[in-house]
Amino acid sequence: MFTYVCLGTNNLTRAARFYDATLGTLGLSRCDTSDEGEWDGWLGWGTYREHGATEIALWLCEPFNGEPASVGNGTMVALRASSWSQVNAFHAAALAHGGVSDGEPGLRLEYNPDFYAAYVRDPDGNKLAVVCRGFTKPQARGV
Repeated sequence: MFTYVCLGTNNLTRAARFYDATLGTLGLSRCDTSDEGEWDGWLGWGTYREHGATEIALWLCEPFNGEPASVGNGTMVALRASSWSQVNAFHAAALAHGGVSDGEPGLRLEYNPDFYAAYVRDPDGNKLAVVCRGFTKPQARGV
């Protein structure tokens, strides 16, 4: 359904540190736009190939209108994790890099018996969820 999601930031350098650390726990790295010319003010993580013909990415930029970036009430981006360990690592990396917890890692039985998630706010206040499905107890390699 989606090709990309874009979030606003008021400090791209600070946001880069946060997202490099948190999205790295999910195995995601920065999109390479180096062969496309001018991309100042934009950073992305995920899949971006063939000048965006193949894309599923999270992008950050300062708002085009020059106004401060702000968060939407009820807006949240949910990211997929493949294990409870990734959820825990994402949450810890977020807190270590200027994020704020909006919900500790744990099962959310009100959603489903296998809905293991954590919620954070990035340094600009954008709400992120990281979710692992398919397990109702910790995987053998640990939580």
